[in-house]
Amino acid sequence: MIRPTRTSIPSPEENCPLEESLKIIAGAWTPKILWYLQGEPRRFGDLKRDLGSISAKVLTARLRELESKGVITRTVKSTSPPTVEYALTLLGHKFHPVLKAIAEVGVEIRQRGSKASSKVLKNPPLEDVF
Repeated sequence: MIRPTRTSIPSPEENCPLEESLKIIAGAWTPKILWYLQGEPRRFGDLKRDLGSISAKVLTARLRELESKGVITRTVKSTSPPTVEYALTLLGHKFHPVLKAIAEVGVEIRQRGSKASSKVLKNPPLEDVF
């Protein structure tokens, strides 16, 4: 019989920093929004097209949430009609290596699944993951 043992890993802090980060990227559509904003500022319509089946209501909610957390900025351009651009803040750019690492693990998981069905995928560029 194997006896249960206590873990040697300390308990997370009460306000765990990992939880704080996960609260941001765990929202529906949020990782993809951050992915598409990593290159350059994007307008609302551009993001909606990039994301495909997201509704305007959900995209608006996600963008407002990310702005309130300091991850993105919203800039109103004084054009006719007015346009709004969204861009990553310095904090928002810090999510890029995290998302890239998650995407790389996803590629590996996909490859393992395809090996089970006798198909081996080549490593697709990460730009094609999303």
